[in-house]
Amino acid sequence: MQKVSSTRAFAKVAPHVIPALDRGVHRLTRGKVLLSAQMLPGVILTVTGARSGQPRRTPLACMPEESGASWILIGSNFGRTGHPAWTANLLAHPDAEISWKGTDIPVTAVLLAGEERAAVWKALLVFWPPYATYQARVEREIRLFRISPGRLSPPLSAAGGGSPE
Repeated sequence: MQKVSSTRAFAKVAPHVIPALDRGVHRLTRGKVLLSAQMLPGVILTVTGARSGQPRRTPLACMPEESGASWILIGSNFGRTGHPAWTANLLAHPDAEISWKGTDIPVTAVLLAGEERAAVWKALLVFWPPYATYQARVEREIRLFRISPGRLSPPLSAAGGGSPE
């Protein structure tokens, strides 16, 4: 499967097929199953759209960290030229939610940089070697985010910032 996922053909087809299948199966199984998780662990990320302000749900492969308390999200976009939209959404709105094995977890995302990114990238290539092929195909640096449980700021309703009734 790693060999297939490294091909340009996979990069053309997968972004249109895999997320749609994952969303459907995830919905039908009430959050318990992601088809792509048969290859790699996966989450459904719900983040506020950077431009729309609307919730956006995206099935993503992830690398759970050894601590079990955080995950790495990889903005590989299957080795396509542009950054995936969900990465811009997380940059604009780092408070998000993931569905992990059927449990919804509020999280905060941090874009990794420098030595920290380099160390995670090295571990990521051991975890799933095709990411090296994706990076070799593009000039951009693939964005890596660490997501951890908790929020930077309370939801509007908890902060008293909701609309007046």
